[in-house]
Amino acid sequence: MDTKTSWFIKLWDDADPDMVGWGECGPLPGLSIDDVPVYERVLHQVTSAMAGSNPDLSSLVDAPDALVPREYPSIIFGLETALYDFLHGGQRIIQKNSFVGGEPIPINGLIWMGDHDFMLKQIDEKVVQGYHCLKLKIGGIDFEEECHLLRTIRERFGDAITIRLDANGSFDEKVALGRLKVLSQFGIHSIEQPVKSGSPTLAAICKESPIPVALDEELIPHITLGSRRELLSSARPQFIVLKPSLHGGMQGCREWISQAEALGIGWWITSALESSVGLNAICQFTAGFNTYLPQGLGTGSIYSDNITSPLRVVNGAILYDAARDWDLSTIWA
Repeated sequence: MDTKTSWFIKLWDDADPDMVGWGECGPLPGLSIDDVPVYERVLHQVTSAMAGSNPDLSSLVDAPDALVPREYPSIIFGLETALYDFLHGGQRIIQKNSFVGGEPIPINGLIWMGDHDFMLKQIDEKVVQGYHCLKLKIGGIDFEEECHLLRTIRERFGDAITIRLDANGSFDEKVALGRLKVLSQFGIHSIEQPVKSGSPTLAAICKESPIPVALDEELIPHITLGSRRELLSSARPQFIVLKPSLHGGMQGCREWISQAEALGIGWWITSALESSVGLNAICQFTAGFNTYLPQGLGTGSIYSDNITSPLRVVNGAILYDAARDWDLSTIWA
């Protein structure tokens, strides 16, 4: 991907048109359940219904699926964000919590796939920037070369660095457990989606893997409470990785978290290439929980063209710097 398309919901009252709530709807091409040709038409239907029905915003924000089909999680997330923002005075405040007050959220440093030297260069840069948890995308180069890279990390930094892996479903089912056993020698915290979504071997891999398994893409098609409960009960992963734009908005993520915690399954939250508008909402949402793991909230830094905001990444953490202003001119117009 060289570009990323997002739609923005602008919510206001004609009596005070300068007080605006903003929300971002950004499905990921080829991955999101709502990456469909009729997406923009559905989005227009939702906003038209909002404009024409004069709904109770306080009730709607807690149950956005009353207006948006659950098959459109990124629209649910965009509507939730716009509603929360508007109800808090149009100041980009989604939840008044410690994050808005300046308390940082530790995040993992994302290492993109590439050859050995390219990935090692990224790792060195992230360590200098103060990251203590690195997430490596694997499966894009030779497996032995990836093992050599992990061995190099351990030789250089010892146990000072927590390593997460994300295979994005790239391991063949026949060799997945063997590869996980090899990778376990490098002290890996967890591995996301070792086999492709829907694999019949998933439950066995979650049970037998020497590395804790985190599910990500596996969650996308499960939009009902019953389906989510069945997946978690049958697969029993050690973690789930939640993206509001993909996994049901903030409402859906709350449901996932409730069901996961009831089964003793851990979780963390990750952004999904949102701009500063969506990332800000996800950070504030995340800060509303008692989190103890580094979150995956650093994807906004990859953009060459983003919306200026108070968000900053400092010493391996993301924070809200109230001394910095928002510049929404590019989308306000």
